[in-house]
Amino acid sequence: MEQAFGSRSAHGPVRSGHASAMSLTVARGPLGRDPAGRFNFTAKPPTGAVLLWDPVPHRVRAFLGGEAVVDSTHAKLLHETGHLPVYYFPEADLRQDLLEPSERTTHCPHKGEASYRTIRAGGRVAENAVWAYRDPLGPAFFLAAHAALYWDRVDAWFVEDEQVFGHPRDPYHRIDVYRTTRRIRVSLNGEELADSVRAKLLDETGLPPRFYLPAEDVRMELLEPSPTHTRCAYKGLASYWHVRVGGELHDDLAWTYPEPIGDGRDVGELICFFQERSDLEIDGVPQERPRTQWSR
Repeated sequence: MEQAFGSRSAHGPVRSGHASAMSLTVARGPLGRDPAGRFNFTAKPPTGAVLLWDPVPHRVRAFLGGEAVVDSTHAKLLHETGHLPVYYFPEADLRQDLLEPSERTTHCPHKGEASYRTIRAGGRVAENAVWAYRDPLGPAFFLAAHAALYWDRVDAWFVEDEQVFGHPRDPYHRIDVYRTTRRIRVSLNGEELADSVRAKLLDETGLPPRFYLPAEDVRMELLEPSPTHTRCAYKGLASYWHVRVGGELHDDLAWTYPEPIGDGRDVGELICFFQERSDLEIDGVPQERPRTQWSR
């Protein structure tokens, strides 16, 4: 069973949090593989997918080698069960002179057969960076005459004149930050990592609530800097820490946003622990570890 819907709610955006998996189509979001809520139909991957084809009211550009590969005011966002949203563009808005056919093809059971093209621009080559469904399956008919680009195979993306990072921003994605005086305690294997009544609760679409803590309330002697960095489309560049407990190193268990953007400004320089891999207590009540893509 596949269902396709054609436009955004008339009531406006209903609007990742971390790394690259933040949208209504992933994790606990309504179109994720393990949604927190329920629809009035039961089709779920791998037997079915919900596709949402949404108009984008912005100018979107992608650059490779200093050349605009696409420049469009008619982009669409494809939301698909279990995937981040993807920009699709009318073929007329792509620089066809920068594209050359590829022999690569793939098959999607929900959309059909995809063909690929390579970009050559400004002395740079991005192999198989553009794909299109020339003859899409019936429920995905709207994909015809449109093409998409792999986000990380071009140099830069711009929405209007602002450079954007990570992945397309989801208009249905929302972040709310609340101060809380509830006692937040984080531990691992019985060792306390943090204890605070000055936390900020970050509630983000499709993700578990995250508690961000002042460094003064964290046992920083247990944290070791990590070389890992990830970029959130909504909060900016995150830096990580390993945690060493009982002689064992737990990789990338905590993170912070040193110079946050947008919705991340309220948690700048505060520290958050993956409660998927540590133990969280709220006012003395142990919380169940959530299951997400960061569980191990």
